[in-house]
Amino acid sequence: MNLIDMHCDTLWKLADAKEPQNLMQNEYGISIEKLIKAGATAQFFACFIYMDKFKGDDRCEQGYDHALQMLARLKSEAVQYSDVLAIACDYADYQRNLRAGKISAFVTIEEGGILHDDSGRIQELYNEGIRLITLLWNSENCIGYPNSRDGRIMNQGLKPFGFETVERMNDLGMIIDVSHLSDGGFWDTVKHSRHPIAASHSNARALRNHPRNLSDDMIRALAETGGVAGLNFYQWFLEDRGDSRIAAMAAHVMHLMRMGGEDAVAIGTDFDGFDAEGVMEIPDIGEMGLLAAALKKSGVTERQLDKIWSENVLRVIREVTRT
Repeated sequence: MNLIDMHCDTLWKLADAKEPQNLMQNEYGISIEKLIKAGATAQFFACFIYMDKFKGDDRCEQGYDHALQMLARLKSEAVQYSDVLAIACDYADYQRNLRAGKISAFVTIEEGGILHDDSGRIQELYNEGIRLITLLWNSENCIGYPNSRDGRIMNQGLKPFGFETVERMNDLGMIIDVSHLSDGGFWDTVKHSRHPIAASHSNARALRNHPRNLSDDMIRALAETGGVAGLNFYQWFLEDRGDSRIAAMAAHVMHLMRMGGEDAVAIGTDFDGFDAEGVMEIPDIGEMGLLAAALKKSGVTERQLDKIWSENVLRVIREVTRT
């Protein structure tokens, strides 16, 4: 059973580590050794840009450069561990790597604010191998507005450059990621995009009433347009007790399936993108077998599990990306 995780922030962790760390072995949620243990065939690595770190009028340029530095770090690690890891840009790359016994690394951007109203940067990032952009993080940017408990913000849609970004990403063959986006921005994106979109690391709002999670209507709309939602392991998106428990993960998967069907559910752990507070029943990607066992006990069939683990994401990759 192959595994593809749609979101982790391990590159950010590696970039900010005080002591030298590498992708093969590290103290984080994602490493090559842990991916091998999990039976992973691909991992989406986010170049996460924390914009508050940068100051001045050129802060977007600083963020853009930081993203390129993380991308260069991953490419360097892929060369160092070329026997087991290779960059992938589309389905053909994935299949080639799979035949060679290598894990595919899909590279993404988390924080579209670094585009800074410049659609040329989308082309530049595409040329560098980026095939997914999370349109924003938790602050307003040139594309749109973030998830928020403030209804005035939550209902705001895409900005003009946001619509331009959706169009350009569609044209190039890049996956649009709506995790972190406002509800208004989600609806603008799902209605405007000509290709399936992803909520790479978002859960079900009906089970955990958090603005980062998807409402039932959003899950259905995502599914109707061929998109996927990736199960997030962050404790506060799973339940209100501050624990990351397998039972809660399974409950979110079952709800996503009830609302969107078995073709709309994927995995987007968000490992290394949050601080573990309380119980972490799956502490790293290497322990994913625990979730698989729980889902089977919940009634998920082997065929459905294959879809959740990798096939749904692969369908989106086939339909959207191209070199």
